[in-house]
Amino acid sequence: MNRDRLTLVAFALLVVFGGVNALALRFTIRELPPFWAGGLRFAAAAIFLLGLVVIQRLPLPRGRALVGALTYGIIGFGAGYAFAYVGFQHVSAGLGMIVLAVTPLFAFGLALLHGQEAFRWRPLLGGLIALAGIAFMFSGSASSAVPLPALLAVVAFAICNAEASVVVKQFPKSHPVTTNAIGLLAGAVILLVLSVLFGEPRPLPTLASTWVALAYLIFLGSSTLFMLFLFVLKSWPVSTVSYMFVLFPLVAVGLSVWLEGAAITPTLAVGGPLVLLGVFVGALAQTPFVKTPHRVGPEPCLTCAE
Repeated sequence: MNRDRLTLVAFALLVVFGGVNALALRFTIRELPPFWAGGLRFAAAAIFLLGLVVIQRLPLPRGRALVGALTYGIIGFGAGYAFAYVGFQHVSAGLGMIVLAVTPLFAFGLALLHGQEAFRWRPLLGGLIALAGIAFMFSGSASSAVPLPALLAVVAFAICNAEASVVVKQFPKSHPVTTNAIGLLAGAVILLVLSVLFGEPRPLPTLASTWVALAYLIFLGSSTLFMLFLFVLKSWPVSTVSYMFVLFPLVAVGLSVWLEGAAITPTLAVGGPLVLLGVFVGALAQTPFVKTPHRVGPEPCLTCAE
């Protein structure tokens, strides 16, 4: 399989794993406190990846590359998932994924601020349409019992995702396994510290559904997913890779309706497509899936180092 097809396969797996992630996350926080659930997940995933680092004898990043991996972890896993675990306590997986569909527009704006892409008017128009969709969805949140702080936490998660994607391209390359191992470890430390500061109890799961969801999040929804993300990011621009967030709702809404019995409310039925239309106008309709000269690390296989 050539590189282009391999990247497309990796991107398709990203969409599937990412769409399932929101639902698995909600299953874990039904039993476990949010920061403890996130810290436990990332700590286990970091240990798994560090084991691969030892087995494959991969060199750890140093200097600016180490700073880049830590920054990537602090923003993407620490700050980002602190917001995610708080927000998804009250926001359904389907609604949360639709809000995250605005991520490509955040990514474009942040890439512009970082000097990675040139300004275009269509993303601005698309952003306004998408924000109108989010506002419309929240207009029915009183009946849906979705607090505004929870919805804003998911929006903050989207912004952190976008910024982490842009930032990781600013630093010298390192292997995706080591980058994610260090990033996940940094995120785990932040979430565990927050768990202590907020006085959360820190039990191990007792329900089988929680263990299944946690195992999925550790091995597929974290370790594999984030390596696939950096693999795709090697060949595609940030604003292109972030299109995965537009496709996540297709997976998440279907699973949420099936497994959680979530209702498709009128505000979701109208506001959701409006968000997706804004993303299409602002990003998908005007940027082809092209390669990017930026490089994140050496050529890896999808789940291990070569």
